[in-house]
Amino acid sequence: MKPTVTEAILDWYAANARDLPWRAPDATPWGVLVSEIMLQQTPVARVLPVWREWMARWPEPAALAAEPSGEAVRAWGRLGYPRRALRLHEAARVIVERHGGRVPSSHEELLALPGIGAYTAAAVASFAFRQRHAVLDTNVRRVLARLVSGEEYPPRSQTAAEVRLAESLLPDDAPTAARWSVAVMELGALVCTARTPRCVDCPVLSSCAWHAAGRPAYDGPPRRGQRYAGTDRQCRGRLLAVLRDADGPVDKSALDAVWSDAVQRERALDALVADGLVDPLDDGRYALPA
Repeated sequence: MKPTVTEAILDWYAANARDLPWRAPDATPWGVLVSEIMLQQTPVARVLPVWREWMARWPEPAALAAEPSGEAVRAWGRLGYPRRALRLHEAARVIVERHGGRVPSSHEELLALPGIGAYTAAAVASFAFRQRHAVLDTNVRRVLARLVSGEEYPPRSQTAAEVRLAESLLPDDAPTAARWSVAVMELGALVCTARTPRCVDCPVLSSCAWHAAGRPAYDGPPRRGQRYAGTDRQCRGRLLAVLRDADGPVDKSALDAVWSDAVQRERALDALVADGLVDPLDDGRYALPA
């Protein structure tokens, strides 16, 4: 990519980046890791208050590791996909046991933490430790698809070609590469959005292959939004909310009261137990994991 494009995006980011606490100069690697887990499939506006409460209660991995995993689930609130809370708790425990309570800086060691995949390991290594890694979230993939490949959307699943492209665009200097990664991510979140891109505000509009081609429509399978109402996921959320809001174990009748479809309710409850999010007790009651 031409240096002017890189510089234009970095300059745009310097002037337009949101003031987010996990991007602050004093943000800790643990704070960055927590933010990356919370932000998976969850908007920033929902994450911000939960992240602040989480970091006030558990400012270091050791503080979280010392508490029952059920407390992580409770503090997760209504962010959705609560297994992420269990993964964070388990990661905190491993960080304490294997890394002296400090989030490791090595990409390989980050990748070895429970629940940490390729994206999260690259993001934490880049944003917390200013290393040079390709960070490919949905926003970055969309920006690169439009800017370089001339396509409205990237493939449904990440490809090796996308990784190679992202790596080829990284500035050579590691701290600059880290800033580039977050800048492209921010451009995708604020300007090059999925449904209503604000091309007039794009700092690299003149270099965008998709715009130059006349913004051709996506040529691929329909991109359907996820239905939530009435799903097992909604049912699981209702059941888990009862347990989060309770001071201790709850009777089965309290769970039955929040979802009328008994078959779906029992299926969702069984899934919560299988995922380790709910503990069935010997007396027939249910509780968050100890």
